[in-house]
Amino acid sequence: MNKKIDLTNAVWKKSAESNGGDNCLEVAFIGGIVAIRDSNDADDPTIAPTILSEDDYRFFTRSIQAGQKDLLLP
Repeated sequence: MNKKIDLTNAVWKKSAESNGGDNCLEVAFIGGIVAIRDSNDADDPTIAPTILSEDDYRFFTRSIQAGQKDLLLP
């Protein structure tokens, strides 16, 4: 996706599985777009988050939930 997204007011969320750790995946949902970043990169303006459409994010997460283990690292 090559669309420039304004993340100024993004509300970033960590998984409850992170237990407050500092090496977590964070997501923000912004008007049909999902931004993903490593929590360690949150304060580094030179590292852009990965941007996906909501449809792509849903497809990916549902595929993992459905047991498609080939989408996970070995």
